Amino acid sequence: MDEPRWLDEREMAAWRGFVAASNLIERRLEQQLKESAGLSHTQYEILVQLSAAPDGALRMTDLADRLVTSKSGLTYQVTQLEKSGLVGRRSCPSDVRGVFAEITDQGWRVLREAAPGHVATVREVLIDVLTPEQLVVLAESLGTVSDRLRAAEK
Repeated sequence: MDEPRWLDEREMAAWRGFVAASNLIERRLEQQLKESAGLSHTQYEILVQLSAAPDGALRMTDLADRLVTSKSGLTYQVTQLEKSGLVGRRSCPSDVRGVFAEITDQGWRVLREAAPGHVATVREVLIDVLTPEQLVVLAESLGTVSDRLRAAEK
């Protein structure tokens, strides 16, 4: 068996920085959304994705792909949003197995109310901390990682 390629100091610093920052950012976003809107970060992102879709609706499989989450995890979150009246479900007319999630009028209201605080927190914990040049490098770097992982899943 081949010896693993251990991380050198620079690589370890990058990895540790990524893990710490991503966990701290996620924790802060989760806290802000719970306190201000009663939503989890995932629930907020579901509303965002639905709001950006034509007619405010997406097939559950497409929604899961966009959120990079499992279908079972998405089903649970959509069920919670449905119980709160923020999302509805309807069957797909062209595929009996297909189900659409769609944002409701109440979901639109909650999203409009939650968005300013969420964006302010995103700015506070990430965007405004970095220089414009660092943001470009971050977007390009994480885009490369995401593209590679998505391609590997197919």
